[in-house]
Amino acid sequence: MKSYLYQIIILASVAIVTSGCSKQLIEEPKSSLTPQFFNTAQGFQSGLDAAYAGNRNLWGTENLMTMTVPGTDEFKSGGGGNSNFNIYASSYDASSGFLSGVWNPCYTFINTCNGVIDNGATVTGLDANTVKQKVAEAKFLRANYYFLLVRFFGPVTLSKNFISEPSTSANRAPIAEVYNFIVQDLKDAIAGLPLSPTQTGVLPGKATAAAASHLLAKVYLTRAYSSAKQPDDFQNAYNTAKGVIDNAGTWNIGLLPDFASVYAEGNEANKEVLWSVQHTPNLTYNAVSNELNFHYVMGYENFPGLVRSMAYGRPYARVQLTNWLGNVCFADKTNDTRYYKTFQSVWLSNSADKIPKVNGVPKYALGDTAIYMPAVDVTNAKINASRYLLVPPRNYTLQLFPTMTKYQDTKRAGINDPSVRPIIVYRLAETYLIAAEAALNLNDNFNAAKYINVVRQRAAFPTGNADAMIITPAQVTLDYILDERARELCGEQTRWLDLVRTNKLVERVKLYNPDAANNIQDRHTLRPIPQSQIDRIITGPKYPQNLGF
Repeated sequence: MKSYLYQIIILASVAIVTSGCSKQLIEEPKSSLTPQFFNTAQGFQSGLDAAYAGNRNLWGTENLMTMTVPGTDEFKSGGGGNSNFNIYASSYDASSGFLSGVWNPCYTFINTCNGVIDNGATVTGLDANTVKQKVAEAKFLRANYYFLLVRFFGPVTLSKNFISEPSTSANRAPIAEVYNFIVQDLKDAIAGLPLSPTQTGVLPGKATAAAASHLLAKVYLTRAYSSAKQPDDFQNAYNTAKGVIDNAGTWNIGLLPDFASVYAEGNEANKEVLWSVQHTPNLTYNAVSNELNFHYVMGYENFPGLVRSMAYGRPYARVQLTNWLGNVCFADKTNDTRYYKTFQSVWLSNSADKIPKVNGVPKYALGDTAIYMPAVDVTNAKINASRYLLVPPRNYTLQLFPTMTKYQDTKRAGINDPSVRPIIVYRLAETYLIAAEAALNLNDNFNAAKYINVVRQRAAFPTGNADAMIITPAQVTLDYILDERARELCGEQTRWLDLVRTNKLVERVKLYNPDAANNIQDRHTLRPIPQSQIDRIITGPKYPQNLGF
């Protein structure tokens, strides 16, 4: 893909008032692109490339991370966190840039998808099968963008066709209409996509029927809890997720034996990954940074024996785990190996100059333990006797807490540079948990437990007792499934959406996140429509704001 073509597609796509683009881009367009550009093979492919690249504006940014991770039962503010958003403070309102930072790119690249889809019938220079697959890819991507919007904001503008001229009016479609549109896009996509991400010729990050089926199961499951629910949503969610699981062997996908391998650096194209968003060191195509390697890193450089390093990451300290996640949800740290494979517990000294001394003698050597967080309680006597900084959970602070390691990147260009690792968005372990949740809602606790146990027994590898991880059908509840999702998926930018889907956000934040418990209200189960979007609508009825904002 030539860089100038990428730039043209992006610039043409953002020149839409209802997408939340800037007024400057509307008044001073940087290209003369017309819809006919999509009719050429070059333009058609460039449009699809841009629709994929648009996901970098979401997956990896602080905007989407802040919208999905903190202010839940899993994570609260770290020392560098945005407290008004994380604790639902009164200053959290429609003017937040985090909101427009998600809204704007979704609509920008929905329009790019529309350009590809609308021109599939007229594009020249490509054979029919190639066109069919590329349209299917665009429908998968469009469904993803709309699925984010409807879950964050509720009723949203439904733009079904390419818009080439700016508009100053817009309305919000009922969520039932939005969900119907998403479901149809995914059904169409499944019919036209290659089956598996591991098939020959399928590049990492490309849409496949496996990924679209996973997403469709999740859409059915989410709609089943909403006001737009259909009588067969839970059954369709179960059948669709089960179909992915049952076809895993044929499609050459599957759970990895070791949970730690799923997020191992350099292994992001493994058999468990159904869809990922690609980042690249080429800034021509990677103008939006992947900063996830910063946000979960505690301020280790502020403590003895340590300076900032590539191995330990840039310490933004945006979020830290809650006491509930570390001590209650991950209570079993013996048979369940996921805690220590998710959170860093040991920091080795990397600065001789910062090692503390007693009577002029260093307390430990370079390369020895500087900080140890055992994730279980220890006595004050043991803490005082330790040569290094020994930190039990009760002594965590805004700068001193376990670092989540799923996004660490030791191969970035420089110590303060963002990550170029792909971001895993959908993986097969979640498919099992979707099937389990749907089964529970169908009063089928037997199959709910069966699918949960597959994930739990994998979590025992290699040192835990897999039999001790098995649960019975009687133990399966919605809260148990949410707990299991936290153990498996914590920090993977799903939690706020999971709690909203299950109507558990307010309840569980009040129970498990003391920083946000006093502020959260029922209105916080939707994000406010960005004020910039409301201000742009100057023709016809005003653009409605969500209740309470």
